[in-house]
Amino acid sequence: MFDLKKIKGIIFDYGGTIDSNGKHWSEVLWDAYRHQKVPVTKEQFREAYVYAERYLATNPVIETNDNFRILLEKKVAIQMRNLIEKGFLKECNKSEEYILDISGQCYNFVKSLLKKEIVLLTALKSHYPMILVSNFYGNVQAVLSDFGLSEYFDSVIESAVVGVRKPDPEIFRLGVKALGLEPSSVVVVGDSYTKDILPASENGCRTVWLKGVGWDKDDDQEDAKADLIITDFMELKAVFQLD
Repeated sequence: MFDLKKIKGIIFDYGGTIDSNGKHWSEVLWDAYRHQKVPVTKEQFREAYVYAERYLATNPVIETNDNFRILLEKKVAIQMRNLIEKGFLKECNKSEEYILDISGQCYNFVKSLLKKEIVLLTALKSHYPMILVSNFYGNVQAVLSDFGLSEYFDSVIESAVVGVRKPDPEIFRLGVKALGLEPSSVVVVGDSYTKDILPASENGCRTVWLKGVGWDKDDDQEDAKADLIITDFMELKAVFQLD
C-alpha cells in the first residue's frame, strides 16, 4: 500500500478499467455474442477478435469523431466478416442484426457502469488532477465526450496521437510530465499488469491494479505485484478515503 498523503495526482487507463471495471473487452464482447446466440465457439471468436484488433491498428477505419457506439459497430463488423471468411459463421441475413445487437448491448453495458463511476470520478477530481493514458484508435476524445467524461481529465495521452503504445513506459512518462509531478507522487490505476502496472512502476509511480477477467496468463502470474490490488473500480472510494 502507498502513503496516500504523498499522492498528488492520478493517471487512469481507460479501456478495460473505466469502461469495463477490469473485465477485458474480449470477455465483454464474448458475453454479448453468447447473449445474441451467435453460433461460434469462444476459440473462433477469439481469433476474430485478434484479427479485428490488428486490422484496426493498421487500417484507418476508426475516424476521430466516432463515438463508442460507432467504434463498436465497426469492430464487430470486422469480426463478423472474418468469421464468415474463415467459414466459422455462415453468411446470412442475421449478420447485420448481430452487429447492431452486440454493439448496442456492449454500449449499454458501459453506460450502466458509468452511472456509478461518474460519482466516484467527480469526488476524485475535486481532490486530485487526473490524466488519462490509453491505447486507443485516435477517437478517445469523442468517446469521452459522448459519455460525459471529458471534464474529469486535465489531459489525455492517447497512443494513436502521441505515437507510443503501452507497454512502452514512455507513454506513462508523458502522463507524469503532463501532471507536472514527481513520479512517486502519482498513482496509476489500470487493469493490465503487463501494459499498465509494470511500465508505470518502471517510471517510479505507485500502482493500483484493477484485477478482473484478463486476456491471458500474463495477468495471472504468481509474482505479479502492485502497490494495491482491487477487484472493483468502486473500491477506489475506500482507497482514497473519500466520504
